Order: sequence, then structure tokens, then C-alpha cells
Amino acid sequence: MKIIAIGGGGFTHDTEPDLDDLCLSETGCNHPRVAFIGTASGDDPVKIERFRARFADVAASLEHFQMTLSAAQLTQKLGQVDLVYVGGGDTEKMVSAWRQSGWDDVLRKAYQSGVILAGVSAGAVCWFDTFLFSSGKGVMRPLPGLGLIPLGACPHYSSETDRRAALHAAVTAKTMPASVAIDDGVAIVFENGSPTRVFTAQKGSGAYMVYWSPQGATEQTLSID
Repeated sequence: MKIIAIGGGGFTHDTEPDLDDLCLSETGCNHPRVAFIGTASGDDPVKIERFRARFADVAASLEHFQMTLSAAQLTQKLGQVDLVYVGGGDTEKMVSAWRQSGWDDVLRKAYQSGVILAGVSAGAVCWFDTFLFSSGKGVMRPLPGLGLIPLGACPHYSSETDRRAALHAAVTAKTMPASVAIDDGVAIVFENGSPTRVFTAQKGSGAYMVYWSPQGATEQTLSID
């Protein structure tokens, strides 16, 4: 079971194509069958077009899974893909929509059956127990994710300057568990819920673990031996 969590970048941002290549390589297929979910951006046509343009020459097939699909229809389509890529946007609205439609259970079962789940920003952090949510207004707050990875998560860790303080405060207050913090240009590969690889496409960027301690949250660079 594999999840690829990208802090920021890739085809939806039109940056760091190496992040997309990583997702393709993790399938182990020369020409994988790839699908895109754009729920978090309201199925933004620009992101859908970027998806098709980026993978047209390297994928055996491409699918865009619209939110109009029923849970039963999604189940059928997921049986025909190797990799699902989830784009960024409003994580709270996306996870809520998935729960209302039953997509959350369908995606969980697809993951358990071996479909690789990848995504950026909202599409990266939705798979965790808890994610740090920013609406762009007001205070960032922890929200429950799908629980496929038993950690908290935070994207855009170094590029959005308020995120570090907000994550440390949440971990210190124990409103978030031990959490991964991912810079833009960085991806973490998780297998069976544990990190197995950190991939950096942007010089100077990284991934970090933020733990609770009696003195306040402690940050350590995440490195895989």
C-alpha cells in the first residue's frame, strides 16, 4: 500500500516535473494508467488540462474522476488505474464531499487493494489522521483526514511563513499528533503507513517530523536510512 505526499509543485503548479516522474516511477509500470481527482479545486479546467498535457505521452490511459461519479461508479473506475493523483485546493471541502458521497470508503479500499494514491497540498495531506488546514483567512486549524497514515501533516511548510508556528502550536497543544511537514518541491513516499523515501526536487527544501515534548514541539529533519 503506497501513498506519495507532495508539499507543493508538480504539474498542477506547472513546476518541478521531477515530482510527477517520481509518481510514475513508483507504479513500476512503463506506461501506467493514471487518474486525476480535482475535487479540492472544484474541478478547475486549467488543472485538468495540465494533467492531460503532462501525462499524455507517458501514460497508457488518462481519466479525470469528476465529483458527479457515484461511489459505485468510482469503484469500477478505480479498478482500471494504477495511480490516482489528487490536486490541491480546499482540503476541508474536499474531504467533506468525499464523506458525503462515500468516496472516502472507496478510495480507502482502492488503497488497500494496491492502487497508488498521490497528491499535492490538499491531495497530499487528506490521507493522514489529521491535517493543518488553512482557508486563507483566520487561524489555521487541525482537521480530521481519512486516517490512512497515523500521523498529522502540513504542506507548504517553508513557503507559507505562518505554517511552522501554527503546526508547532498545534503539536504542543496536542490538537495534532506527531506530524510530517513538507516543503514545496518535496515528496514523501509512504508504504503501509510509514515513510520510506524523501525525494527533493527543489534545492534547499526538505521534509520534517514535528513531535510533542514537554518543552514544546520539537522539529527534526526527516531522513530515510
